[in-house]
Amino acid sequence: MKRRTVLKNLIAATGSLVALPAWATGWTPETVGQATYVSLSEELMLAEVVETFIPETTTPGAKTLKVHQFVLRMINDCYDPSAQDVLKQGLIKTDELARQTYSKSFASCDTPQRTDLLRQMGSASDPTTKQFADLVKGLTIRGYTGSEYYMTNVQKYVMAPGFYHGCVDIVYN
Repeated sequence: MKRRTVLKNLIAATGSLVALPAWATGWTPETVGQATYVSLSEELMLAEVVETFIPETTTPGAKTLKVHQFVLRMINDCYDPSAQDVLKQGLIKTDELARQTYSKSFASCDTPQRTDLLRQMGSASDPTTKQFADLVKGLTIRGYTGSEYYMTNVQKYVMAPGFYHGCVDIVYN
């Protein structure tokens, strides 16, 4: 290999590593954008569903951490179009089931009623309903445990694990 090629590659790699933190820290839920395959009312409904899975207690809930936007982005970018249909049908089915069971919309139900509805959907015989509940629950957990809040405050994530201790006595046995 020629020295000039090696030096060019080394400089390019170093420059990209220096620029990476500035590029990655500029992302926020607002800059990612809104999913185009759901309406605003469906997005708000999904926010209530993820909040039911991980409610706000002494720690922020899934809705506060905008996990519903993570779910929408994952389904849009990482799943096939049939998952988008499952999501839309599941949101409709959730609201219909709430109206049949409690005579009010899912958003108007209290927490025990919402939990009961999602449990029913998770154990439903209809494959689309069960698939919706499992998909949203799994993505909610993944989005919450991958959030900055969870990683820094619960997991105590350290970006560069391990420490260098230069002045350590070496003991030989």
